[in-house]
Amino acid sequence: QVQLVESGGGLVQPGGSLRLSCTASGDIFSINAMGWYRQAPGAQRELVATIRSGRSPNYAASVKGRFTISRDNAKNTVDLQMNSLKPEDTAVYYCHGEIGRQQFGKEYIYSYFGQGTQVTVSS
Repeated sequence: QVQLVESGGGLVQPGGSLRLSCTASGDIFSINAMGWYRQAPGAQRELVATIRSGRSPNYAASVKGRFTISRDNAKNTVDLQMNSLKPEDTAVYYCHGEIGRQQFGKEYIYSYFGQGTQVTVSS
């Protein structure tokens, strides 16, 4: 099995910063991409940022210029530095991994989400 564990959420005032971290562990053969999604109350889960091996990061328009995603391939981690936070950034943030597992001599790609971490931006 594969586990994604997030940390770093919390309460912050508008204009403040938070850093989220996620570590992938378990039966991992390869990691094609890691990223972050978020889901606000009553809304659908949406992509925040993703970073794919060998490519530039991709950001949602609403966070571009404020959030920075980074990945450590050796440690199977992905971080999200969030600056200039706004109340509309309030959501549960989920780490996501597009992870390859070797089974029966072949590699199969699976999509995994972590349990989520709450980010609340409020004065």
